[in-house]
Amino acid sequence: MAKAKYMVTSGFLGAGKTTSMIAFARSVDRRWGRAAILANDLGARDIVDADYTAASSGVLTDRITGDCICYQHENLVDKLNRLAGQGADVIFSDIPGCGIGALDHVYLELERREPDEFTLMPFLCVVDPERLRMLMPERADLGFPGELRFLLDAQLAEADLIVLNKIDLLTPEEREQRMEFLTASYPGARVMAISALTGEGVDQAVDYLMTHTSAAVHREIGYGSDAFVAAERHFSWYNRRVFFEQTGQRDIDFNTVAEDLLETVRQGLKAAGGNVPHLKLFAAGEGSDFVKASLLGVDCPLEFARRLDRDYTAVSFIINARATADSQLMAAVADDAVRTVEAKHGLRSRTFFMEAFGMMEEGRSGGGRASRCD
Repeated sequence: MAKAKYMVTSGFLGAGKTTSMIAFARSVDRRWGRAAILANDLGARDIVDADYTAASSGVLTDRITGDCICYQHENLVDKLNRLAGQGADVIFSDIPGCGIGALDHVYLELERREPDEFTLMPFLCVVDPERLRMLMPERADLGFPGELRFLLDAQLAEADLIVLNKIDLLTPEEREQRMEFLTASYPGARVMAISALTGEGVDQAVDYLMTHTSAAVHREIGYGSDAFVAAERHFSWYNRRVFFEQTGQRDIDFNTVAEDLLETVRQGLKAAGGNVPHLKLFAAGEGSDFVKASLLGVDCPLEFARRLDRDYTAVSFIINARATADSQLMAAVADDAVRTVEAKHGLRSRTFFMEAFGMMEEGRSGGGRASRCD
């Protein structure tokens, strides 16, 4: 029996990794076999990408949470084998948008410990054309700490294949400019362009992925360096599942509630000097009805991948924020947003899960261990 093909997808927050993996998986399903997606995130089980993928794509989907796949090898291998056992010929997984080092921690470890179990496809980095401007000669200031440029550069330097996404938003001249920059700056990688939203270039990228493998050799990208630590210190993670219900038991438009909720978070962070490279919200209605909204920065417009088709008396929102703000600030801003939409729309809420943590905060990965004061 042929080995399952496996690919890691990296890319900065908001690059469109999930949308790209869905587009790739659908292309594989049409033309190459059966694909699966393994959604990864640092927090607990409530992650927007996994629920959104399962609800919207029809692609075989699982999740691996609690930490990056870089640090849970046995769990990753078990999940991959389970998906392969369910008939997946090709498995795509992502890593968190501030992550680097998966080439060593995932690919090289699979080569060393399970050399005959999986065929390693090219290690992929999806890049957003607007975020890319942070590295280009203009050195665009997008409202994020300057230290984050290190992470974006390292992600691109780690890749076998760089995919410029969202080309539907670019003029031909802008597209050519970015492709030339990527090709000149990262000569060790193949560079391709797609729009995961419209499908342009997706089949060509998949054909390349399906007919090539990763060299799976170490590349020095500065993982664990002072620059890496300085960049990671800026990030906090916020995850929440909150149930809203209408106190008058009448159907209302929860798309408006979602919009007001995210807008209030945006304004709160902006007033406090924080930012949110990626804020995501998801809620499922009846059948295939759902809403999925995103915010890619406090100065960016709110984006709806889809809105609810019907009004409801109650919904359960999953909210994931990856912020450049203190975790306690992020939590306080989100609490204020919940109270604001309760008052505005006549709602009451119950929070079933909430977590907020800084990437480098003591205790995040302590496993029950105590601190020591000397």
